Amino acid sequence: MKPDPFFGAVVYLLRCADGSYYCGTARKDIEARLAEHNDGSYPESYTASRRPVELVWNEHFQQITDAIAMERRIKGWSRAKKEALIRGDWDALRRHAVAYARRGA
Repeated sequence: MKPDPFFGAVVYLLRCADGSYYCGTARKDIEARLAEHNDGSYPESYTASRRPVELVWNEHFQQITDAIAMERRIKGWSRAKKEALIRGDWDALRRHAVAYARRGA
């Protein structure tokens, strides 16, 4: 089901051409936002010099505030934890969270 572009927001992860990940939030249709990233619509953005980008994960949230909170949470995650999210590997996601907590960070 395609989310209503006028209600809520989408949090998404992109895999960039250099192998890095970019996490963002969009209130518009995710395909339109992906096209903006790949067209270089924002020349000063993180993805502008890392094109093409590929959408690897997204989730719709009813409340924009929830989407922004999730985006901020994901941006603080390790690469391994982001990759577990992309795979939908909830056990690995939990293990990475526990390992992070044990480091005391």
